[in-house]
Amino acid sequence: MSTPAHTEERLDGTGEEPPDTVPEPAGEERHRLTAVQGLAALSLDAMASVAYGPESIVLVLAAAGAHGLGCTLPVTLAIAALLAVLVASYRQVIAAFPDGGGSYAVAKRHLGRRTSLVTAASLVLDYVLNVAVSVTAGVAALTSAFPALHADRLWICLGVLALVTGVNLRGIAESAKAFVVPTAVFVGSILTMIVVGLFRDAPASTEAAAGHASALSSDATSVGALLLLKAFAAGCSALTGVEAVANAVPAFRAPRARRAQRTEVALGALLGAMLIGLSVLIGRFHLQPVEGVTVLAQLADASLGHNWAFYVVQFATVVLLALAANTSFGGLPVLMSLLARDNYLPHVFALKADRQVHRHGVLALAAVSALLLVCSGGDVNTLVPLFAIGVFVGFTICQVGMVRHWCREGASGWRGKALLNGFGALLTGVSAVVVTATKFAEGAWLIVLALPLMVLAFEAVHRAYSRIGGRLELGRVPEPPRRCHSVVVVPVSSLSRLTSKALTAAVSLGDEVVAVTVAQPDAEGRRAAESLRRDWELWNPGVDLVELPAPARTLGRPIVDYVQEISGRHPENRVTVLIPEVEPARLWQRLLQNQRGAVVAHAVRRDTDAVICRLRFRVG
Repeated sequence: MSTPAHTEERLDGTGEEPPDTVPEPAGEERHRLTAVQGLAALSLDAMASVAYGPESIVLVLAAAGAHGLGCTLPVTLAIAALLAVLVASYRQVIAAFPDGGGSYAVAKRHLGRRTSLVTAASLVLDYVLNVAVSVTAGVAALTSAFPALHADRLWICLGVLALVTGVNLRGIAESAKAFVVPTAVFVGSILTMIVVGLFRDAPASTEAAAGHASALSSDATSVGALLLLKAFAAGCSALTGVEAVANAVPAFRAPRARRAQRTEVALGALLGAMLIGLSVLIGRFHLQPVEGVTVLAQLADASLGHNWAFYVVQFATVVLLALAANTSFGGLPVLMSLLARDNYLPHVFALKADRQVHRHGVLALAAVSALLLVCSGGDVNTLVPLFAIGVFVGFTICQVGMVRHWCREGASGWRGKALLNGFGALLTGVSAVVVTATKFAEGAWLIVLALPLMVLAFEAVHRAYSRIGGRLELGRVPEPPRRCHSVVVVPVSSLSRLTSKALTAAVSLGDEVVAVTVAQPDAEGRRAAESLRRDWELWNPGVDLVELPAPARTLGRPIVDYVQEISGRHPENRVTVLIPEVEPARLWQRLLQNQRGAVVAHAVRRDTDAVICRLRFRVG
């Protein structure tokens, strides 16, 4: 079956997805997420962003020297305030859209089809960049602990990506329980590092940064509003993943919306505490960005010392960042499946493998992520600004849609809710504009170009499916089937058991059977044709053998001309070309075949409307 379930109802654009009326099994609830499991499974992207969010702020402010680094905490507090607005907003999204879908669902209902496609494109970019950013940030944490690996970071990134892809192709990523322990270790180690660091008057160690060049500007400049806006926009990459809970409300146990809201609040509280705590430590220890060592590694070194605790933080960061990439492998294939069922992507993305894995979506995500890793050279700071643009576009559209939702609903307290969403849309919209403008020449133009191109691609796929649906008259009652005179054409080149089985199948399928052989114009071809005709007359299978000349020494063209001649004489006939082929017992033995059947099938499919039947004769 080449189309997914209920595709036929959707191709003509006559309605929404049919409701699922199949009752859930009694024990299905135990396979859904609790609030703790949801925090582990759906917050990895957001949790892991503390590994590169504060560093993005520091790298921007370093252009203003030590004066700029002194603004790290105020910028982080502004980001934490935006985080609070987003958490409150997505709590409202969860309540208003308990069936999940997040930004895509909000935009689809309240802002129209085109805007929903922009949201879908931004989510696709978000998921793809999340993989690249998470993998590169994880490898950066690894190379900070083991500097000798820094030169090979690109190959390590590709190796980690291949490992995560292989795990997802086997379907192991579906278990949320596997994420609880590494998430707890990471959060616990970060909070421990913050608490211990707050009680220190001086860094416990500076060994991690020793011997590395400082990235701090030697020419101190004034800290202007534009620089602060750039730092704010760069640091907002730490807010990625806040929307993941709202996208997966149906995955929670009942009461689903309430559990999802609790998870959203817990995510916001933990993320805000970690961001603010890390920024306080950056100012307390007067840390400077250095090449080859992450800010998080310097903080662990300064708070805990260069000992086993330092390596626990680094390895916990590596593991969680790898799992954060894994979040995209669970989310993007599902989004692509929804788009495919709405006829905006090829239907192959809606198909599932035997382990309930959207294999084609997983492979597509891996391929694009690998390309990004190669183009960026495994440098996380090259990718983070691109990451933020897609995130902010999705945030802004979602909150604008929620403003329209509250205005249309007009329920009690709708003005306050609309004001909250409108304020959030303003903040994220400004951040999107700032980071796009400031990073445009450094690669942000790719996102600006990719978003409309992806929307145009979605529209082109949808138009193609609409045309196909119109030609197939989907949604209409078709005319009743009727019997046609059936002619079966069987290409043969010699007499064998394969020829006998092919003719047996042909006389079972059609009212009229014709065997055809292509006679090449050279002497050897004429001798082979004459020998086959003599053998055919002696065999006398009750089927006529027609000899087709091939003046141009082609195999498919004479058969195509013959099929077109039959169809022209009797247009009401149904013509079937039955192609007998040998299927070897061993895979390598296929290299020994002459591929005559494939050549004939390709020519007939391209130039005629005949039905093609390839008869496989298994050897062995």
